[in-house]
Amino acid sequence: QVQLVESGGGLVQAGGSLSLSCAASGSIKSIIVMAWYRQAPGNERELVASITSAGSTNYADSVKGRSTISRDNAKNTVYLQMNSLNPEDTAVYYCKMSVSSPRWGTYWGQGTQVTVSS
Repeated sequence: QVQLVESGGGLVQAGGSLSLSCAASGSIKSIIVMAWYRQAPGNERELVASITSAGSTNYADSVKGRSTISRDNAKNTVYLQMNSLNPEDTAVYYCKMSVSSPRWGTYWGQGTQVTVSS
């Protein structure tokens, strides 16, 4: 069984920065894709950023240029650094990983709340 544990959420003032992390544990052979999603009240869950095992990244237009996703394969951990935060970034942030353990499966973290005050 694979578990994902997120950390780093909280309350931030507009214009501030936040760093999120998500660590996977359990029987893990490899992790192909690590990603961050977010869901604001009344909205669908949306992709924020993703990173492949080769280091290829993809960002939502809404965060491009002010966010950086990175990963530490040795620690099975993905990070998200977000700068210039605005109230529209307020949401529950979830990490998602495509993991071979050794069967392939998709796993989600429990979510961490990010609130940006104006």
